[in-house]
Amino acid sequence: MDNLKHFSKMKRLQELLLTTLLGDIPTILGGVKLRNLLYRAIFGQIGSSVYIQDGVEFISTDSITIGDGVYIFKGVRIDGKGHENNRINLENGVVIERNVVIGALNNTSIDIDRDTFIGPSVCIGGPGDIKIGKHCLIAAHTGIYANNHNFTDPMEPIKYQGITSKGIVIEDDCWLGHGVKVLDGVTIGRGSVIGAGAVVTKDIPPLSIAVGIPARVIKSRDGKKIAKSTELPISSSN
Repeated sequence: MDNLKHFSKMKRLQELLLTTLLGDIPTILGGVKLRNLLYRAIFGQIGSSVYIQDGVEFISTDSITIGDGVYIFKGVRIDGKGHENNRINLENGVVIERNVVIGALNNTSIDIDRDTFIGPSVCIGGPGDIKIGKHCLIAAHTGIYANNHNFTDPMEPIKYQGITSKGIVIEDDCWLGHGVKVLDGVTIGRGSVIGAGAVVTKDIPPLSIAVGIPARVIKSRDGKKIAKSTELPISSSN
């Protein structure tokens, strides 16, 4: 046990040294090439032609795998700490825009499949497992939260009542508009569009258009109207 603790501390020290020394080297001074080369020593896996800008923070890099051609821009924080079984996986061609926060927390798997775009200031957090499919567009300021606080006891502070975590699935080719919130236990079906500002509290069938708080399906993408509704705008921002 003492040897394992020592090994863990040494790995964390190596991670801190490399990410501190390399993390803020500007692109113009070769920072991207250096990070692409030397981060291989500390990540679970890192592919070829990976573009990591300066000012990106990684924690528990041995739980993070990055595919080929992934772009990660300034201000991103990817945190795999909390449990030895945590896993954060970015598949080929994923783009993570500025100031995105991805956190695994506890015994969590977060998978973002190939060619998916994550817009600026998006928050993706466990501890429930999160799966985002291929070719998705997640617009700015979206929140994907795979947990929920218990609050049944009014005499006990909510922060001490624990949480539930069922997990979230966003299937292939979905578009989530600006400021969408996806709550724990939800599956959004393949090819669905979620309108700007919607709060998704229940499953959305494939090829649906959903808007509102809480989000409800107003039509399918074949043009058939499902329910009367004042339609909210679908964000044009990615």
